[in-house]
Amino acid sequence: MNNFNQYGFPQQDMAFEVSLNKVMRRVYMKMCLALIVTALTAMFTASSGLAMVIATNRLLFWGLMILELVMVFVISGAINKISTSVATLLFYGYSILNGAVLSFLFFAFDLGALAKTFFITAGVFGAMTVYGYFTKTSLAKFGSILYMALFGLIICIVVNMFMQSQGFDYLISFLGVGIFIGLTAWDTQKIKQMIAYDGGANSGKIATMGALSLYLDFINLFLYLLRFFGGSRN
Repeated sequence: MNNFNQYGFPQQDMAFEVSLNKVMRRVYMKMCLALIVTALTAMFTASSGLAMVIATNRLLFWGLMILELVMVFVISGAINKISTSVATLLFYGYSILNGAVLSFLFFAFDLGALAKTFFITAGVFGAMTVYGYFTKTSLAKFGSILYMALFGLIICIVVNMFMQSQGFDYLISFLGVGIFIGLTAWDTQKIKQMIAYDGGANSGKIATMGALSLYLDFINLFLYLLRFFGGSRN
């Protein structure tokens, strides 16, 4: 059983460090593979012409968006009831679906702009996940605030769908960048805590859930940064 320090974190002995590093490697490997799957799917969908079908069919587009939300909730809600292999399969299925939805980016932005924003996102994400991993300060309070802010951000997005304000859209993008920068650090620390409290019993499921959390942080951070660094074809 782990001993805990004054901040609520497990005392990190050598055995724990080995187990932690092993699971965290699985988290990042799964996340990176999902990003690759999403990128390849998006490129295939764009090059095959399916992207235009999705973009011009509002019913299909929103149907795919709703299906994405359903898949996230299913994976998160049923993680303790399904096997690790099923959870992983659903995760990669979600990354394929997300790639199809995001394929319109290849028509809206230049490849150079997409590449530049991706590397900026990778740098920011990398810095924050390293901070979340190594900091000894509990980010729990910040995490709660960030999740409330995320809920508020969703409301703002819905409101702006009717307002169609470009200035408000930039404000939303600015807030989105800040929220997902913070969530990257918080989710990293949360994954680390989950591994410690679990003791290795469900490391596979934790790796999948952790990869999903960081994947969503990366994708959303990329999309919001794209508003500032992406430019557009038009």
